[in-house]
Amino acid sequence: MPTVRIRERGQVTIPSSYRKDLGLGENDTLNIVKIDEMLILTQRKPYGDGVARKVETAMRRKGLTLDDLLANLKEQRKKYASETHGKTKA
Repeated sequence: MPTVRIRERGQVTIPSSYRKDLGLGENDTLNIVKIDEMLILTQRKPYGDGVARKVETAMRRKGLTLDDLLANLKEQRKKYASETHGKTKA
C-alpha cells in the first residue's frame, strides 16, 4: 500500500500508477469523504451502497478478506506510530 506525505498546504500526491489506472488528469476534481478516521477520494459523489459494492468487488478480485484489511490496518498503525512517535503501539 503506497504512503503519501502531506505537504505544507495540505497537498498530497496520488501515485502515478493510480492516476493512470483511473484516468485522472492534472486539473481533474475529486470529492473527499471523511469516514471516522479515514479519508476517501472519489471521482464522483459516492452513494453508500454503491461505494460498498465497489469496495467489495475490488476486494474479491484481489482475493482480500475483511480480516486481511484489518490486519493491514494494524500494521499501518504500528508503522505510523513508529514513524511519528519513535515507538510502536501494541
